[in-house]
Amino acid sequence: MWRDALLVAGKDLRVEARSRVATNQVAPYALVILLLFGFAFDSNRPLLVQAGPGLFWVAVLLCSLLAVQRSFAIEAADGARDGLRLSGLDPAGIFLGKAAAVAAVLAGLEVLLGVGIVILYGTGLHDPLLLIATAVLATAGLGAAGTVYGIMAAGLKVRETLLPLLILPVVAPVLLAATQAWRAALGLSADNGWRWLTLLGCFAAIYLTLGVLGFGTLLEEA
Repeated sequence: MWRDALLVAGKDLRVEARSRVATNQVAPYALVILLLFGFAFDSNRPLLVQAGPGLFWVAVLLCSLLAVQRSFAIEAADGARDGLRLSGLDPAGIFLGKAAAVAAVLAGLEVLLGVGIVILYGTGLHDPLLLIATAVLATAGLGAAGTVYGIMAAGLKVRETLLPLLILPVVAPVLLAATQAWRAALGLSADNGWRWLTLLGCFAAIYLTLGVLGFGTLLEEA
């Protein structure tokens, strides 16, 4: 399973590196989102700083939609999805590989967006360990959930419009928990940010388990 996961993740990441979709399209899109939020709240700088963590994770969620759509658009051309079915690879490995590739793309975008909110919004850093732990768990959850719902919508003609409707309501716990944890990590809240990691961990564990157990069936029906 792990060997197959590495093969699939490596394949998806090589495709991304050669096509540069994340660099040329998703990253500029993420930065434009931050700039638009900055313009909207520019007259109220303290409010912009307070809203920074929430705006960051909203931008990440929107970018995750593009990353997931891209991940399954790769398989839509030239019967590649049929090739996956016939390849003999472990379905759980395929799921983990595609989820890892999506998470890797999101991690790179989060670094870029993190620099963006520091420069554009003037936020500080209070607890870097909490910041990193939150990003790791949230990214794992988004990658797993996005891959599960991505394969569910992959075989449908309306997948571009259906995927956001499937994913965005489901990832609301990630937005809530990650925002509150980052507020504490950036020194914007006296709340104990570490307690929110339990929710993020449970979310990631649920969708990783669901994907490992059910991806084979979903792939056959896609």
